[in-house]
Amino acid sequence: MDSGTVGVKEKETTSSYGMQTIIGSMMMFLLMVVFVGYSMIWIMMPTNTYYLHWLPDIHAKTDSTYFGQQGAGILVYTFPILFIATLGCLLLHIQNKTADNKNQSGVMKSLWKRPVLVKGPLGIVSWIELSFLAMFIALLVWSISSYLHGMFATISLQAAAKREHVWQAKLESTALMLGLVGNICLAFLFFPVARGSSILQLVGLTSEASIKYHIWLGHLVMTIFTAHGLCYIIFWACTSQISQMLKWEKIGISNVAGEVALLAGLAMWATSFPRIRRKIFELFFYTHHLYIVFIVFFVFHVGFSYACIMLPGFYLFMIDRLLRFLQSQQRIRIVSARVLPCEAVELSFSKIPGLSYSPTSMMFLNVPAISKLQWHPFTITSSSNMDPDNLSVVVKSDGSWTRNLYQKFASSSTCPMDRLEVSVEGPYGPASNNLLRHDTIVMVSGGSGITPMISIIRELLSQANDSGKKTPQVLLITAFKKSLDLTMLDLILPPSGTNLDISCLQLQIEAYVTRENQPATHNQKPLQTIWFKPDPLDSPVSAVLGRNSWLSLGVIISMSFIIFLVLMGILTRYYIYPIDHNSNLIYSASYRSALNMLLLCVSIATTATAVFLWNKKQNSKETGQIQSIDTPPQITTSPSARFYNADRELESVPHQSFVQSTKVHYGTRPDLQKILWDCEGSSIGVLVSGPRKMRQEVAVVCSSPSAHNLHYHSMSFSW
Repeated sequence: MDSGTVGVKEKETTSSYGMQTIIGSMMMFLLMVVFVGYSMIWIMMPTNTYYLHWLPDIHAKTDSTYFGQQGAGILVYTFPILFIATLGCLLLHIQNKTADNKNQSGVMKSLWKRPVLVKGPLGIVSWIELSFLAMFIALLVWSISSYLHGMFATISLQAAAKREHVWQAKLESTALMLGLVGNICLAFLFFPVARGSSILQLVGLTSEASIKYHIWLGHLVMTIFTAHGLCYIIFWACTSQISQMLKWEKIGISNVAGEVALLAGLAMWATSFPRIRRKIFELFFYTHHLYIVFIVFFVFHVGFSYACIMLPGFYLFMIDRLLRFLQSQQRIRIVSARVLPCEAVELSFSKIPGLSYSPTSMMFLNVPAISKLQWHPFTITSSSNMDPDNLSVVVKSDGSWTRNLYQKFASSSTCPMDRLEVSVEGPYGPASNNLLRHDTIVMVSGGSGITPMISIIRELLSQANDSGKKTPQVLLITAFKKSLDLTMLDLILPPSGTNLDISCLQLQIEAYVTRENQPATHNQKPLQTIWFKPDPLDSPVSAVLGRNSWLSLGVIISMSFIIFLVLMGILTRYYIYPIDHNSNLIYSASYRSALNMLLLCVSIATTATAVFLWNKKQNSKETGQIQSIDTPPQITTSPSARFYNADRELESVPHQSFVQSTKVHYGTRPDLQKILWDCEGSSIGVLVSGPRKMRQEVAVVCSSPSAHNLHYHSMSFSW
């Protein structure tokens, strides 16, 4: 190819990148406009201006024979968030198709992710998290004060009209206010647990990192709703209206439905506290499925129109949950398992070459032979660029489920197994890490926190061998309790070794063994690898929505919502309106809410399943190619030959280079503050994964005003 052709292609690429950047900027501006407008609705909602002027005008313009009064709720509360989610999917799709982000944008994103709060009930909080947290708290304070001010202003007249004491009228108003504020908290509850959410990606968060907000929102929701229910019970008891607890009205609030929802919520709340969740996880897991009862009866309690306030988050969660269910029905092929002396095992799964994921991504595993219902998250240690055909995770024996899984592989020398049924959900992770913009990367890990670092090193090693990319210097500071855990470093290379030139990556490893003063003298078992026979029933790991996952997700969100509106419009116009005329006298509010929820589920299930099956068909050719791979030569021999000493593969020049580049310190802990301050460079990326105390220590250093060149990245890990 001559230089002229190359120049033309470079110009076309530059022009395409520039056009996509412009489109992305316009979409981001539109997202901000919609978000600001939606925020104004939340700010005005507690005021009399909204209820006495805005809302009646909206109803007058949107109420129709097709949607009734529900049209206003859908338009004002539900549509904006689903529009943002859909447009966000398109924006993320464009970003995935463009080249790496500019350094300036990466720096700005890093500044927003800089830790500002290090210690507290929420752990380490970045500037962007603090910004949204401050807006949420301000919204709650504003709502409480506005509701109480508006309700208490006419409390004397209301009390006189109902022949009540003033304190009783205030108690009733307070109970109503608590219900309204609780619904605000409920509206945000499901966003953090939608693992594939575009909204979380837009603000730079992942579901795993934001799960703490789901926990605290859950506590807040149940505290407010419990107080809401108790206040009404006390008010009814004091005013001789205790029979109100048994009323289920055709129009308006249904008290019985609210009580059922509250009881379901209390059951979930009681089993979600850390002590119970850790000791009796199965009880927590099963009880948490009462969220279905909670949501259904909450909608019956307040009506579908008002439930549209909390609907967007739950809508996105339903889509995500259904896609996870569809993906989990496939059995995944295990290629190999590397059994480490430190009671850990690296599982390598077959994957389609088109599956790409970022370092530090995670995946959920289910092994029916151990438990048919339990799913456990594990950090992916492989790199999709280094190993396009396999995906690996590390499982450490640390609990009953992981211990049982490890024992299955550890005992394979005496009880060989040819196949193990495994289902997966994921991968899930950040859209990109943009690590190449740093001059130096300092990775700090403690114990099992080494697993995300392995994926990053593999990714950097792959990129270092790309002649067109310059990789930063890498310093890995890792701490283990025992010298036996040092064998985790053997996982830096995949089980089949690598043909990449490791000298291209400037890697320095400083390992600390904290509970031993010298190397262990006892004989340790060698690292061993088990190869599994391929089974035609097993499938390789693939993205649940294919290569263009964000685009497919945007189609599901938009099309399912359109189908729901069409079905609801047809049902209302041609079934309910001719008989009831939208009066709720013949068809009660609960009956219409049940129909709407049914239509919602049908719309989501139909659209998500259709898109999933279409993407599955697109992946069938790649799947067929992988399943036709020849059986490894070890499997054709006796069963004992499948379980062998992996040193014969790993005793290669690349592996020796990793060993030689590792400096081990015994009987001491790393002085992280000194190490970080001694690092030189204009842009130093600091990644930490490990115990909470370690993450806080690193965050304190990076949040210092003088540490302008340190860019903090906290990572969650699972194994």
